[in-house]
Amino acid sequence: MPRLIVFNQVTLDGYFTGEQGDLSWAKARNKDPEWAAFVAENAGSGGVLLFGRVTYEMMVSYWPTPEAAKNDPVVAKGMNSLPKVVFSKSLKKTNWNNTRIVKGNLPDEIRAMKQGQGADLVILGSGTLVAELTQEGLIDEYRLVLIPVVLGKGRTMFEGVTRKPFLRPTGSRTFGNGYTVLTYVPVADAGAEKEEREEAMASS
Repeated sequence: MPRLIVFNQVTLDGYFTGEQGDLSWAKARNKDPEWAAFVAENAGSGGVLLFGRVTYEMMVSYWPTPEAAKNDPVVAKGMNSLPKVVFSKSLKKTNWNNTRIVKGNLPDEIRAMKQGQGADLVILGSGTLVAELTQEGLIDEYRLVLIPVVLGKGRTMFEGVTRKPFLRPTGSRTFGNGYTVLTYVPVADAGAEKEEREEAMASS
């Protein structure tokens, strides 16, 4: 069955956008072939992309354009060809290739999608989706690109989350441009994580 994965960039102080949605801080300050290869690999790795309306409108304003095809040809090809779902009650139509609009209850729709067959579901941006689905315990993995910049103010992906999910780190990878990809999976609660550590120590 498909997993639900979050893939987002965050600052050192935990924000995924500036106060007004600014993302200029997320642009690499120096060229890094390894990072470029990583981005291209992810763009072509498949999956179903999930967006809220705000992130969708930002994405569709760039990726289907000739500018994107010229500047980021591999990523643009992936973004335009992959299946995409926009969760919005106000959006009326979309002209982006392989995109459909879903207006139903978000957690119910995600539960149904996770019971199906096919590729993983990947949320890009879309803090409102991340927060609601974190609250519902529906996210299977968080992949966060930690960018060593401090904004001071901004928006977190987890605004309004009250359930305090405990996350277990499962991997990290640091690139020459200073970016670090951190991967986490949720555990049932902090008690479950404690038991896991105790079992590991007992078996060592």
